[in-house]
Amino acid sequence: MCSKVMDEYIAQLIQLAEKLSQLMSENLGLDKDYIKESFSGAKGPSVGTKVAKYPECPRPELVRGLREHTDAGGIILLLQDEHVPGLEFSNDGGWIKIPPSKNNTIFVNTGDQVEVLSNGRYKSTLHRVMAGKDGSRLSIATFYNPAGDAIISPAPKLSYPHNYTFQDYLKLYATTKFSDKGPRFEAMKKMANGHSNHGV
Repeated sequence: MCSKVMDEYIAQLIQLAEKLSQLMSENLGLDKDYIKESFSGAKGPSVGTKVAKYPECPRPELVRGLREHTDAGGIILLLQDEHVPGLEFSNDGGWIKIPPSKNNTIFVNTGDQVEVLSNGRYKSTLHRVMAGKDGSRLSIATFYNPAGDAIISPAPKLSYPHNYTFQDYLKLYATTKFSDKGPRFEAMKKMANGHSNHGV
């Protein structure tokens, strides 16, 4: 994609992410702008796009690909390769293969911060990318995330008494990305409790 086309594509995805955040907020019984406002630090939500190319692998059974993980941020909008599969999502102890995106279909995923803000009503989903021998796979992921200084806490209406900054979460996530998210959330709860106990 040329830069102008890419800029237009990202602008449309930001609009889509904001619309999804409104629908999710309303579904939780919150004000429609709750997620957007929660993600906004001094400069609003953080948006980034990552283009990834997974090369063809002649012996995929010998390679793990991108290990299973949940995404750290908020709403993830993924344009997958039209021909080569590889993305899999965890479900009931097994793995569901996500087919290639046809007709520019956008695949929506939610990250850890949506799970926290919703007090677990929305879940961040464990997923992975498998190596394949049927060609190189291209994906374009756009992340609608909290700003680094955004204060993260479940909505008071949804009763969860802890908060932290997204930047603090990213520091922990960097070293635990491929581990279970449960201990990560517990560590952040303890950090938030420590802040509140010391008046921070």
